[in-house]
Amino acid sequence: MLAQIKSSITESFSTALATVAPEAAANILLERPRDASHGDVACNMAMQLAKGLKTNPRALAQSLIDALPVNPYISAVEIAGPGFMNIRLTDAAKQAVVQVILDNPDAYGSSNAHTGEHVMLEFVSANPTGPLHVGHARQAALGDILGSVLATQGFDVHREFYYNDAGVQIANLAISVQARARGLGVDDPSFPEGGYRGDYIVEIAQAFLAKSTINDVTATANVDDLDAIRDFAVAYLRNEQDLDLQAFGVKFDHYFLESSLYSGGDVENTVSRLTEKGHTFEEGGALWLRTTDYGDDKDRVMRKTDGGYTYFVPDVAYHVNKWGRGFTKVINIQGSDHHGTIARVRAGVQAIDLGIAPNYPDYILHKMVMVMKDGVEVKLSKRAGSYVTLRDLVEWTSRDAARFLLISRKADTEFVFDVDLAVSKSDENPVYYVQYAHARICSILEKAAVPLQKADAASLAPLTANSEINLMKLMAEYPDTLTAAATELAPHHVVYYLKDLAGAVHTFCGSKTERVLTDDMALKTARVHLLTAARELLAHGLNLLGVSAPKRM
Repeated sequence: MLAQIKSSITESFSTALATVAPEAAANILLERPRDASHGDVACNMAMQLAKGLKTNPRALAQSLIDALPVNPYISAVEIAGPGFMNIRLTDAAKQAVVQVILDNPDAYGSSNAHTGEHVMLEFVSANPTGPLHVGHARQAALGDILGSVLATQGFDVHREFYYNDAGVQIANLAISVQARARGLGVDDPSFPEGGYRGDYIVEIAQAFLAKSTINDVTATANVDDLDAIRDFAVAYLRNEQDLDLQAFGVKFDHYFLESSLYSGGDVENTVSRLTEKGHTFEEGGALWLRTTDYGDDKDRVMRKTDGGYTYFVPDVAYHVNKWGRGFTKVINIQGSDHHGTIARVRAGVQAIDLGIAPNYPDYILHKMVMVMKDGVEVKLSKRAGSYVTLRDLVEWTSRDAARFLLISRKADTEFVFDVDLAVSKSDENPVYYVQYAHARICSILEKAAVPLQKADAASLAPLTANSEINLMKLMAEYPDTLTAAATELAPHHVVYYLKDLAGAVHTFCGSKTERVLTDDMALKTARVHLLTAARELLAHGLNLLGVSAPKRM
């Protein structure tokens, strides 16, 4: 329901309440009934107030209905069940969405509710030790699209990638490349235990020996210089990951290096502050953080007996750094295997005592993706050695299909990516189904050849058929869909909505009775307005997903 219509109806019920029970106050909530046959809008105000007013809720509902002032958007109000008031909107109220969309299609669905609020989305954050896998692809789709959704609500969105370029995994990368540069195969007894075995290691070694330059890091071709190999390999893989993300349509505002937390003193300062605040203790030669004081199930080691820090310590320093940069709202998108880190990171951030909210940062944890191709699960990628890569997914299907399908389920649910379905040209393929709805409208409008004039109530009045009404009702739900997707951090709502909208478009366009190419010029013009608005909405939604809206298919 459009905001101005909702406001008008709310005001009418407020007026009725002031007449019936001037001493009462209520939060007038208007919702869509679960069953569309019950009306367009439902209000449970009578049920909320009946007990306090010592009256029967159905009787109170009837009194409120009797006291309702005339409203141009309300055609009827009916009492249902124990006291629900089901409201039926006038045709003019339903048609108004077409005019609103056509007047400013780019702004429809947007809100300034969070203007001035800064939010950081941290996602992908892959170790620079290999190609991005399908789990990273799901993160990339989730983070990038959620950022676009949040921007529609006024948020100033900052996308950040955190490179874990310090630690054991980087050392393993270096010795793996060194072994390959020396001509060792993965089956050679001298190949490092725990080394990386994918073909991409061979590519890096060959580039190193060829004295290539990657991101300003130049190889010296000295296979004994492990530091040079490490720097070159990290730069090489960072560049490869960047190229894959660009091909996937994902751009970051900033790349943050874990190593900078050490070189810049953030880790040491964090440990010192926690110690000064009395939140640490020593036991068994290790330094511990009292994370149980902040809800963790047990205290955690910060500094091991060998003097090295556990992996969650730089994570705490990183989030203190985020807060220091002014990001009071931070959302981390990670795999569900990171669940155990949430409590300890939040505990460390709280113990720093900077006035940070207890639930800082927010987390979206996603489950991994199973890839099916030719009817069987794909587990291996020759290039990566052990997993399907983001690049594989895009090359097998397309950027459009991968982005659309990877957010088509709630993040915390298992997801099967069916490659055969993703490339099929059928209604079973949801991205094809939605894109075809847009292309179908474009074809009809081209054939109609009606010069588009400014829509108004009179020109939209002929839109009264069921398929037209259903389409307009769905179009009116778009702003609420975006608000819900942003509030719940759930961009899959946009995919669900687009599939429903495409279904309504196909139903209307396939109707034998509601034809656009009719001799009735007034009706034809109204339907051209309707389809033009639907096309704008489909294009807007697809654009939020980073998916194209083709004119022909």
